[in-house]
This record gives sequence, structure tokens and C-alpha cells, in this order.
Amino acid sequence: MLSGRRLDLLDPSPFDIEIDDIAQGLARVARWNGQTKGDHAFSVAEHSVIVEALCAELQPDWPAKWRLAALLHDAPEYVIGDMISPFKAALGYDYKAFEHRLETAIHARFGLPGELPKTVHKTIKQADRISAFFEAVDIAGFSVEEARQFFDAPPPGLRVEINPRPAAEAQQLFLERFADLIDDMENRSRRVAGRRI
Repeated sequence: MLSGRRLDLLDPSPFDIEIDDIAQGLARVARWNGQTKGDHAFSVAEHSVIVEALCAELQPDWPAKWRLAALLHDAPEYVIGDMISPFKAALGYDYKAFEHRLETAIHARFGLPGELPKTVHKTIKQADRISAFFEAVDIAGFSVEEARQFFDAPPPGLRVEINPRPAAEAQQLFLERFADLIDDMENRSRRVAGRRI
């Protein structure tokens, strides 16, 4: 990693995971394998920020830790890239187990449970599909009807702006959102600790 960390991919340690490495990688991994309109690839980093914002829309009362989980939902891709779902399925269980080990280490590094509650996971998946719908229509050449077949229709009245940014800008956007969520989590911990005294 650019941070100087050496990450064992078969047995990843939370101690070898740095948010700067994640942001660097995700900002340079293209969604849709780069098959999108515009001057810039639409990065996983920018997609992640949108998914986190959608989760806040779908679950306004969520604590910052679940929104952080949403921001990090594709974090393993900083190492393994963004593979399309049919290819992941073709690779089978070994790939899923590999991805899960890396995700568990990332969660541990940032104070999240290895396994998210089912309701949290379901909301993140819903937000992921909403983002994918708008990405498909706005930049990946799908018609609205095609996107509905693959991703379902988003909730009425919900609209997402898909605006592919340069990698450095997407990286900064991701890091700023991460810092805000970590601050929210730490402030909540302080408030809770203050009530115990």
C-alpha cells in the first residue's frame, strides 16, 4: 500500500488497514469497468459517498456507525477491484469468503461489527441498488426500462445526481465524509461516557 503497510490478503489484519489507502484505491477503481459516459470514470469512492447519503435519506435516525458501514460497503474493492456481480457469482464461495475476511478486518479497524445487523445490511443493499439504477441510466447507457429490470425502480421522488469526478476529487470527497462520520461517532461516545460519570 502507498501508506507503507503490507496487507496479507489471505489473513488481513485490521492493523494493516488505513483509510488513506482505501480512499486512494476506491477513487481509482471504476464502476461499470469504466464503460461509462463522460471525461472521468465513475469511481467506487464516489459511489460509496452516494450510497451513504441514500442510507441517510432512507434511515434518517441511523447512528453514524451504520452510515460509516454504508460508506465502507465496497471498501474491500480498494484491494480486489470492482468485479461485476455475474463474475463474482462465477468465482463462487472462495471469492465471497476472501471478500468477507477483508471486509471483517476493515470493520474491525474502524469500530464496526464484523457482521452487520440484517436490517442495516438490507438498507445498504437497497441504497446500493438505487445508486446503481441512476448510474445505469445516467452514465452506463441503460434505458429506464432496462435499469428497472436489473435494479428495480427507486422510490418515487428520490433522485440521485451522478456526476463522475476526477480521481483526486472523489478521493477527497470520500475522506471528508469519513472524517465527518468518525467525528460524529466520537462525539456520541463522549456524550455517552459523560452521562455515565
